[in-house]
Amino acid sequence: MSVSSGSSATTNPFRQPKAVWAVAFACVISFMGIGLVDPILPSLSGQLRATHAEVELLFTSYLVVTAVAMLVTGWVSSRIGPKRTLVAGLVLIVVFAALAGMSSGIWGIVGFRAGWGLGNALFIATSLAVIVGSATGGFAGAIVLYETALGLGIATGPLVGGLLGTVSWRGPFFGVSVLMLVALVAILVLLEKTPVPTQRARLSEPITALRHKALRTTSFVGLFYNWGFFTLLGYAPFLMGGLSPIALGAVFFGWGLLVAAFAVFGAPWLKGHFGTPRTLYGALVGIAVLLVAIGVFDSSPVVVIVAVILSGIVVGLNNTLVTTAVMSIAPVPRPTASATYGFVRFIGGGLAPFAAGLMAAAWGATVPFVIAAVVVLIGVGLLATIHRPLTEADVESEQPVSHERADAEEAVREVPGLPGEAVIAQDALAHDTRR
Repeated sequence: MSVSSGSSATTNPFRQPKAVWAVAFACVISFMGIGLVDPILPSLSGQLRATHAEVELLFTSYLVVTAVAMLVTGWVSSRIGPKRTLVAGLVLIVVFAALAGMSSGIWGIVGFRAGWGLGNALFIATSLAVIVGSATGGFAGAIVLYETALGLGIATGPLVGGLLGTVSWRGPFFGVSVLMLVALVAILVLLEKTPVPTQRARLSEPITALRHKALRTTSFVGLFYNWGFFTLLGYAPFLMGGLSPIALGAVFFGWGLLVAAFAVFGAPWLKGHFGTPRTLYGALVGIAVLLVAIGVFDSSPVVVIVAVILSGIVVGLNNTLVTTAVMSIAPVPRPTASATYGFVRFIGGGLAPFAAGLMAAAWGATVPFVIAAVVVLIGVGLLATIHRPLTEADVESEQPVSHERADAEEAVREVPGLPGEAVIAQDALAHDTRR
């Protein structure tokens, strides 16, 4: 992420109003939910007498519902306002996480994780725009704060899940419910009422945007990459030699630290030196190689653990650069592009763990990882068809612009699918360009 050298760069992004910290805290807890269940997957399988494929449905129900909900979050927020959308999402997470913890069987947990996914979609699609609208120090400072929250959540989620999982498999679910309840109260008290946007989003916008080749291609690259990523994230814990929940949490904590570091620092540096397409080729090939290593050496817990931790490097690069690529070359407003991309890629992430469980049961653990590697390499070939637009977008992003416009452009580039303040910034930016 680039930060312009104007006043926004010299302002401390961590000196913010209490309302911003309340939303940022909720962001950390929300992103923790991505890897929170990893350390307890083997425990759930054993204690609830569930097959590996059934346990993997915890990812599938959560991510598929999140994907579908991404299509409507902009429509909802543009009618009830960002704060109410945040509150609705948090209430759903609090309720469904607690219900998952109280469940007595795997199917109850799977169902309640679906409700959790709906709440998470409403929250993550709104939180950055609220931070941007409330933060001091400009757009760039707000984005630094948001990315810091994302990194903390991804890194600490598996560790917290492992710690609470040593007490009971129910612990991580109740822990999220309690923490999100604290965040909900903080947002209700500290965040002032946000206005309802004057421009209402249409339900059809994210789907109709797929007619544009650049957006469609990049979105499917994200789907293929997420197939590999969530095969690794969802099934690798079963190949680590029966580690305890806390040990599994430590493994994925190391993975999460690398994800955060390379998403925030590594991706911009490599993009500046090699460009977006070449960096993405390397990162996608890298995760394919690691998937093959896990599949070939699935009986060696040490190899699996090392490969999982190292995958944090390429996951961090991909998470930043694929999303930035979508925002750079999509010929539609960026909130619409982000909603479209989120829908397509989360479908891949949701289906992959369940498919891995079925394939491993039928043909052994090697098969799902090798197939995932092939799927990721198909994404590399697909990415090559839009090499030129990505290169042109890199060149355009290096053109000198005013500090104010650079900060506004950074904010709009990152907003994940919300009309609100982001659309206002987008419209102002377009108007300024036409002048």
